Amino acid sequence: MQGTIWNFIAGGEYTGDFNMSFDEMLAQRLVSGLGAPTLRLYRWKPWAISLGHNQNLSDINIDRCRRDGIDVVRRPTGGRAILHAEELTYSVTMPVDRRGILQVYNEISTALVEGLRQFGVDVSLQRSQLNFVETYKSPSSIPCFSSSARYEIEWKGKKLVGSAQRRYTGNGGEVVLQHGSILCGSSHRRLAEYLVTNEAVRQEIRRDLENKTCDLVAIRHSSIDLNKLSECIKRGFEIAWGVTFADVEIETIQQKESYA
Repeated sequence: MQGTIWNFIAGGEYTGDFNMSFDEMLAQRLVSGLGAPTLRLYRWKPWAISLGHNQNLSDINIDRCRRDGIDVVRRPTGGRAILHAEELTYSVTMPVDRRGILQVYNEISTALVEGLRQFGVDVSLQRSQLNFVETYKSPSSIPCFSSSARYEIEWKGKKLVGSAQRRYTGNGGEVVLQHGSILCGSSHRRLAEYLVTNEAVRQEIRRDLENKTCDLVAIRHSSIDLNKLSECIKRGFEIAWGVTFADVEIETIQQKESYA
């Protein structure tokens, strides 16, 4: 990927519907032969629960979400439920070039690891692979962050970044959309409050999220400068992949889409 010029879109807080539709639009533009590979970093306002593409909406207590002002949205990608709260979300849209699913996960995670190290956090990659068919049979598997898959990012054995991926095929070839959450605070653990399940399972999920996840505030014992974190993540991709970024505003992409 050296020598490739990528779009870089950073900053901003958006609704769950906007974030997911915009990520998918970037992938659709690329698979149609338009646009450029893109790294996007963003946040969520209001907080939102996103469900994997094939996950049951009935897992979520919609009434309680509405009462607490939390959006519920379906991701175009797979995986399980996430409460997007105190986090920086990344998305990568790029041509696949005959690379397999795990290879792309590894390459993106390697760049994220470099970016987090630039931020001063020494993280590592999960090397084992879950049996997802068996894992998803458990009622406690509803949250994405209750387990780590191969090439997901951990700190001292606890999950810091959770990711999901989808592929698209069109005139522009095969394109991958991968996006994920870089946990900055602990509010993602409140997901258990919004699940439709019994109290025993809810308590198990709370324990899992407490024991199996970490966040940058807890690691650094300080508040997180999200602008600095964004620049470090961008730098991680530059170092790991040798790409050059062109800063692009969301409005510029929207204008191009309206005239496509």
